[in-house]
Amino acid sequence: MRRRAFFLPGVALLLALATAARGELRVEISRGAERPLPVAIVPLGWQGGAAAPFDVAGLVARDLASTGRFAPLPVADMPQRPTAAAEVDIPDWKMLGVEAVVVGQLLQTGTDQFDIQFQLLDTLRGTQLLSYRLPSNAAGLRLASHRVADMVYEKLTGIAGVFTTRIAYVAVSGRAGGANRYRLIVADADGANEQVMVESDEPIMSPSWSPDGRKLAYVSFENKQAEIYVQTLRSGARQKVSARAGVNGAPAWSPDGRKLALTLSRGAGNLDIFTLELAGQVLTRLTEERSIETEACWAPDGRTIYFTSDRAGAPQVYRVPAGGGAAQRVSFEGNYNARPRVSPDGKRLAVVTNDRGNYRIALIDLERGYTQVLTDGRLDESPSFAPNGETLIYATRDGGRGVLATVSADGRVRQRIPAAVGDVREPAWSPFRVN
Repeated sequence: MRRRAFFLPGVALLLALATAARGELRVEISRGAERPLPVAIVPLGWQGGAAAPFDVAGLVARDLASTGRFAPLPVADMPQRPTAAAEVDIPDWKMLGVEAVVVGQLLQTGTDQFDIQFQLLDTLRGTQLLSYRLPSNAAGLRLASHRVADMVYEKLTGIAGVFTTRIAYVAVSGRAGGANRYRLIVADADGANEQVMVESDEPIMSPSWSPDGRKLAYVSFENKQAEIYVQTLRSGARQKVSARAGVNGAPAWSPDGRKLALTLSRGAGNLDIFTLELAGQVLTRLTEERSIETEACWAPDGRTIYFTSDRAGAPQVYRVPAGGGAAQRVSFEGNYNARPRVSPDGKRLAVVTNDRGNYRIALIDLERGYTQVLTDGRLDESPSFAPNGETLIYATRDGGRGVLATVSADGRVRQRIPAAVGDVREPAWSPFRVN
């Protein structure tokens, strides 16, 4: 088995070429929960002009179904189409096994002004669980519908929903003559509504979200060398924050948003972990081993940085105090563990592990030390936690193409998120939106 060159920025670029141009991602459930909760998302009543501007209930149903934890009843099988809680005939829904029903209306309240008014009912107990009104303009109805799905998901599971969050990823398309075009894309968590943040004929890699979700740090080779940029999403403004001699790679934001952890070679050829204070460009070196140290990530409390090192002869995960100090090995199961990402609660570590010759996503329990392999691909990489810690997104291969996929933190629910065309890689899940 050949050893995987985990440390080389750009090694992923040697993977298969994309074949066509852009296209939005789409979600395909490959494995769901054993007993998804039966629910009904009744089409909302419409009070307004000629036609409703958006299918709110349809998107809420797709969001819930995409988790694999819910089984929305098809609209054609619904026994009635109530638009308010008082109109719901509870026994009829119970007879169908439906345990929760969402009803409501979309109201036009002015020129380009709408209200989503909805209620969530527990059919087993005959009680109302939620009742809300969300104002929006026409352009915001998609996001508002995701908010409805977040609220329903949290009420029924006790876990915050992530349908209003976003993902960043790198898409690669091939062009005539063999040249590639690289695009850094931000999309809704369901893959829709993609926006190109930057594109280049040279590689782009390692996107990392700021803690407030308003900026991305990433590596670009647009000037024929690795440089790290920070870009504001809303304005598109970019700032080059590291273009030192040699490798500038793998940026990761500190939880307070003031620093980046970086991999630098400083022209010496050996990779080490540094932190960079963005306001003053103050650089602090954390590792000085002769081995390769890379792929840093911060613990949620900002006190510890995890990273990959081959100082023991093979890639394993270590941690070091963020202010400097002795490193301590964290991973011990197997001969390859790399690309660590800490869960939002700081209790688990997602890694790429060598599982019987295949590179797969695994979770390490940091308290008990045991490892659980979550995926079954042959070349799974770049894990990133959803902000609720319940799901991870990662890159894998499908039919010779790079695609994105998700897996629940217990390994029971899996999705493929292929692009309609092209090759996608290096996903990063955003934090919760800041209002």
